[in-house]
Amino acid sequence: MNDSTALKWISFAFAVVWTGAMLWWSAPLDAAAIVIWPVAGAVAGLLWYWLMSRWQHWYFGPKRDS
Repeated sequence: MNDSTALKWISFAFAVVWTGAMLWWSAPLDAAAIVIWPVAGAVAGLLWYWLMSRWQHWYFGPKRDS
């Protein structure tokens, strides 16, 4: 498994956990919450992936072929 695949799985897990936490936190569930929080969770997962890939590029430098 390469770095990109691992980061995609971690971003997906982050989005699922974040969405679950937001649904649990907004106690009276209504239709709007059930629609809005998963959409926001998908955006949070994409943002997490984008920020962590930028951070990895900054911290570890550009990839070099062996």
